[in-house]
Amino acid sequence: MTTLVGYASRYGATRGIAERIADTLTSAGRPAQARPVQAVGDLVRYDSYVIGSAAYMGSWLREAREFVRINQRLLTTRPVWLFSSGPLGTATTDAKGRDVLVTSEPKEFAEFREALSPRATRVFFGALNPGKLRFSHRAARLIPAARVLMPEGDFRNWADIDAWATSIASELTGVLEPALT
Repeated sequence: MTTLVGYASRYGATRGIAERIADTLTSAGRPAQARPVQAVGDLVRYDSYVIGSAAYMGSWLREAREFVRINQRLLTTRPVWLFSSGPLGTATTDAKGRDVLVTSEPKEFAEFREALSPRATRVFFGALNPGKLRFSHRAARLIPAARVLMPEGDFRNWADIDAWATSIASELTGVLEPALT
């Protein structure tokens, strides 16, 4: 069977992470498909799930939140991992010395940990290409403080993403293989 890497992405950075996770899983011998959560289809055909979303203002995108809530019953019956993307820039700690990836965890992770018992949750740095922004977001970047909070660039750590996906593949081999024998 196959792992679903479902995602919600506003400007494509999270889609890129999901596609990389699916490619890494597949290369590690665990077939995977990256799909937008709105176009997943029948979830029963998947034996495991990696679900991710971009986070804005501390929350996952609506379609990802709804996908998890609507499919909660099925998601609890199989291995699940959750990821989020969003923080921008190169700073790994904030002004108070806290880990940026920890403080950027979307608020839904607490709810989903309780409801789904995912095997792991992870936050990855995102990317911002101003040329892809909608008018309202482009306008917001005109404010100097917003440019500091929303720096331009690709801050995704592909080695970290690959390592996480490889760990998922290893765990899936341990979890799913005994069920096949």
